[in-house]
Amino acid sequence: MSYAPDQPARRPARRKRSSGLAEHGARALGSAVLVLSLTAVMWVLETVDYVANGWLDRFGIDPWNVNDLPDIFTAPFMHAGFGHLIANTVPFLVLGFIAATRGIAKFLVASLIVIVVGGLGVWFTSSANTLGSSILIFGFFGYLLGRGVFERRLVDVAIAVGVVAVYGTMLLGVLPSDPAISWQGHLFGLIGGVTGAWALRRRPDKASVTDVP
Repeated sequence: MSYAPDQPARRPARRKRSSGLAEHGARALGSAVLVLSLTAVMWVLETVDYVANGWLDRFGIDPWNVNDLPDIFTAPFMHAGFGHLIANTVPFLVLGFIAATRGIAKFLVASLIVIVVGGLGVWFTSSANTLGSSILIFGFFGYLLGRGVFERRLVDVAIAVGVVAVYGTMLLGVLPSDPAISWQGHLFGLIGGVTGAWALRRRPDKASVTDVP
């Protein structure tokens, strides 16, 4: 009988923990479904492109062609063959999933920022038709790195450190090396990701700040 008064206080705590775990699980599942769906779209497009003898490659970014500007939205989902797609699939899945778990709505907005910034950067600076999800991959990398810097929350800092530890060598890809590889797509995708992290960062609640004379 002496423990009876404590029981009602414990039940809400259990329900709160269960609710939190369920919310995180649902977010992770939603993130996985979204990133897997995007990856599936890229594989379907490359299969169609293979059957059509490279017809879809025309939807890459053609530098300084004003009529081609809308293709900055299609280029990140096209690839120059299955070898190109295979090389991009795993980092796209891993970095895309981690980025999406930080908030799907923010992930979608950040991806749009990466596509626009990365695409325009390629359009202005490249000299060849450019396509591939590397723009998004470097964008996800920059987004996760930027969140660690701008959010300064332990979980985001830990994710940023982990991403750098595993994929840090990617940064070499922003330097001109192989003429067949678009370093511009890598560089401006990265810039787009950092820009997205900054634009979507948490802002202090001004109403809760007290001015001190």
